[in-house]
Amino acid sequence: MMATQNLDRPIRLPRRSRQGVVMGMDAWQLTCLTVAAVTLLVGVNRFGPPGLLFAAPVYLPIGVFAFITLHGDSAPRQAGLWLMKQVRHMVGATRHVYRPERAQFAGTLNLPGIRASIQLWDVDGVACVYNPHDRAVSVTAEVEVQGFLMKDVAERYDLAQQWSPVLASFTQRPGIKRAVLQERTIPTTIRAARDHYESVSPRRGVDAASPVARNYDDVINRSESFAVSHRNYLTFTLDLVALAPQLKALGGGEDAVKALAHLEARNLADALSAARIHVRRWLAARDVAALARVGFDPEFAANVQNRDERSAGVDPIAIGPMYLEEPRGANGIVYSDSGVHTTMWIHEWPRSDAAIGFVEPIVFARMPSTGEAITHILSIVLTPVSVRKAMRRIEDDKKVWRGNEKLRAKRGVDGSAADAADWEALERQEEEIVAGHGEFRYGAYLTVTARDEQQLDQAIAGMRNALARAGMEPQTLYCQQAEALMVNALPLGLGMK
Repeated sequence: MMATQNLDRPIRLPRRSRQGVVMGMDAWQLTCLTVAAVTLLVGVNRFGPPGLLFAAPVYLPIGVFAFITLHGDSAPRQAGLWLMKQVRHMVGATRHVYRPERAQFAGTLNLPGIRASIQLWDVDGVACVYNPHDRAVSVTAEVEVQGFLMKDVAERYDLAQQWSPVLASFTQRPGIKRAVLQERTIPTTIRAARDHYESVSPRRGVDAASPVARNYDDVINRSESFAVSHRNYLTFTLDLVALAPQLKALGGGEDAVKALAHLEARNLADALSAARIHVRRWLAARDVAALARVGFDPEFAANVQNRDERSAGVDPIAIGPMYLEEPRGANGIVYSDSGVHTTMWIHEWPRSDAAIGFVEPIVFARMPSTGEAITHILSIVLTPVSVRKAMRRIEDDKKVWRGNEKLRAKRGVDGSAADAADWEALERQEEEIVAGHGEFRYGAYLTVTARDEQQLDQAIAGMRNALARAGMEPQTLYCQQAEALMVNALPLGLGMK
């Protein structure tokens, strides 16, 4: 008799290695230990054995500092990020104020820093975002799988199996730089319900002064604060350097880039349709600007959502924030036009096998005190890795693991269960690549937005509860909040290094 397939927990996520460069230490920690060792060596060579005591005030603090952990990260790395932020404060790079009356270079966007040179092209209703620094172009689609979280486990599993080959194909084609899956939850309006009621009630002869009409108006007004919009987007980024031969065949220049991006958008739409993922629409330039605008200015969301089709979206000139600041003394937040934001990196994924749709608690996260939906943006950044590079990476990781095992054996320290799990994960990844699955370097970022810091604290508490239910652990990106907000708020296929 054929065994019944267990679909309760069918998803196994790759384990993030804890081996580090050497013995679980990152490059920042190794640098501190190197400085401490050099200081000790200089002291002994200069003063002999007494140099151990003379140099102790230098090498001991530096050596101990290398093993301290702050906010879930190594103290040397956190210290480096803090120092860089202080330098940005000194040069005024932590505050951005847009002045409309100031002359702007033609073709630039209202975005801080080097992102102002990003170009936004509209090709037959599809926005092509050209990044001259990365030599990449991106297109974004709003996608949906009708009622995915409402379907039973077997149907979810079937949809995931059909989506898997689409992702795997990205690793087998040159020129695919990055794919970003994004879920956005923001408060919305119930204008459609109000318009329908206002148009139907006169025809039905509804008395506006009747108790029934007054009660219905009260219900609509109360429900307005609980209306929430959940939208899903897929941003597809092409590496123009790798695709140079195709661009040359298309004639080269800007027109060739536009033609290539439009062609790849159609190919992606066909692949998604085969996986039963519906492309609701390709974002035009005004749609891309609207997403970014609402991310920086959440109070502006109702204004954008209530526009008719002729004036839908936002003019690209208003794509960026009017005001953006990383405040002194608060390294975990960033202010924008009408919101305060905290962006977290998901550094720990479910340790055990996870069910399809395990991010559901994050999508529907609520405030602990009021029950209101938490405004947030969840982005999963996927960077395809070729089979050759993936196999070489696994072999390098195995060498590091074996080297750490030898060092542990010399010290008489037995390996831990975490070390054994790292080796098993490498073996499993190698088997999956040989079986034809693709590999991605991935990272997930979660931006939580609120009106003020007090509400933000409540929102973060509610989101941490949701993350815990999903088996995920976040780490606030201290001293990097402005950069992290740009990555999440702009649907441009960006990632963080």
